[in-house]
Amino acid sequence: MTSPSGNGQQGAANNETSTFKQLLATEVRIPPNPDLLATLAVKDYQALYDEAASDLEGFWDKIARGFTWVKPWERVVEGQAPKTRWFTGGQLNITTNCLDRHAHGSRANKQALLWVGEDGEERTYTFSELLALTCQIANGLKSLGVKKGDRVCIYLPLTPEGVATMLACARLGAIHSVVYAGLGSGALRARIEDAQAHVVVTADVGYRRGKAINLKAIVDEAVAGLDIVEKVVVYRRATPAIPLNSSREIDFYELCSNQPTTCEAEVMESEDPLFTLYTSGSTGAPKGCMYVHGGYMVGTAYYIKLAFDLKEDDIYWCMSDIGWIVGHTAMVYGPWANGTTILVREGAPDYPDPGIVWATIEKYGVTKLFTAPTTLRMFMKFGPQYPKAHNIESLRLVICAGEPLNPEAYLWAKEHIGNGKLTICDNWWQTETAAPTVGTLPCMEVRVGRAGKAFPGYTVRVLDRVGQPAEPHHGGLLVIEGAWPQMFRTIWGNEERYLEYWKTFPPYYTAGDVAT
Repeated sequence: MTSPSGNGQQGAANNETSTFKQLLATEVRIPPNPDLLATLAVKDYQALYDEAASDLEGFWDKIARGFTWVKPWERVVEGQAPKTRWFTGGQLNITTNCLDRHAHGSRANKQALLWVGEDGEERTYTFSELLALTCQIANGLKSLGVKKGDRVCIYLPLTPEGVATMLACARLGAIHSVVYAGLGSGALRARIEDAQAHVVVTADVGYRRGKAINLKAIVDEAVAGLDIVEKVVVYRRATPAIPLNSSREIDFYELCSNQPTTCEAEVMESEDPLFTLYTSGSTGAPKGCMYVHGGYMVGTAYYIKLAFDLKEDDIYWCMSDIGWIVGHTAMVYGPWANGTTILVREGAPDYPDPGIVWATIEKYGVTKLFTAPTTLRMFMKFGPQYPKAHNIESLRLVICAGEPLNPEAYLWAKEHIGNGKLTICDNWWQTETAAPTVGTLPCMEVRVGRAGKAFPGYTVRVLDRVGQPAEPHHGGLLVIEGAWPQMFRTIWGNEERYLEYWKTFPPYYTAGDVAT
């Protein structure tokens, strides 16, 4: 399947098919790397896909049994899309699976997080230390009255405090709403109002390309006159510390640093809300996609492990931000549900110099890299001298998602990043699907310019403008049949807008992207 492109549902169907025909005429196919293939957990895509297709409930039941549950589920799935419920009757908390089962087991002293600031500052956390930090933040939020079902808006830069605050909310059963700390005050205010968030957690500044970005001023403007916001918690990084001059403002570490390092995880029903994440879509007001503890945990942990072939000894770097679904799924919840060591770097990928990415991979021995095609094209623009100046032999796999990966960027990266040996896999997914959906697994032949095939557990089709299967090599609308565990459950406060995704070609979910 070609990499879909987000052009809006009906507009996408009107795209010319000449692009597809041209692609097919010049298609390059690359077999899987035999050295990597020998080490993969999944060596046969089709066998796994057929297994899932033949018994979907049994497939997900088996996967879900690999996690820690307070109470096992009674039914794997109930209902039909768009109103499905997964692992009903089951009770859990996603943070127990991301933190406690590692911290209280053999991974207690394994590094969970390697954090690097743009200026080179380093901080590391084992799973035990990350659990302790999460519990302190959770206890701090609890002291402010935050409880199960409350919404907390997180407007933080890419720091350990950012990811731990997400986990702290989940631990309390509060619903976190992370807003990318690059959006302006108007967008932030709209999201706070829509979620009815009583607490906002922010920082004084974020850093990008050597400049301090005044996040606190943006928050001040966003919450001015907004009575629903009772507390603004500020992580103060700059020296001297900015004054907190409002009765509703409180310092992050004054709130959290003296709190106990244990906090019992709230017992959640499988379908209880975990977080909302706002996506603007192509038009209209932002949509608060809502996700739940049980299905989101099982689905994201599985698909991230599958698509990235995560191993116990991996050092995995996700070059995204917590403000996007990739940051939730492929940086925080998915990897840590698998006990993976992740590297997180705040700042631009070309600052302080165009070689910083390769220097970082060399220094920390990064084995898996998740990035966007835009970033690969940026590397291509800078030239091959930068990756060649560093020993990056530790890097075994690069995964791309975010927009179509064009053949030129793919072939350049294949030659110059990995000397022809590196495996590069394209993925397609959306905020709403919440995890890799269509893609190329490391065991599969790469068809350059194509995203790949539907991953096991999905049934994906391409339909023409009247809802019939599109002919081979012709463009059409990408649709998904049925349901998947980690899918969004509703649009916060707007059920009708949620149901619209299934109204173009019932009973299919229509992605709004074109494919062939």
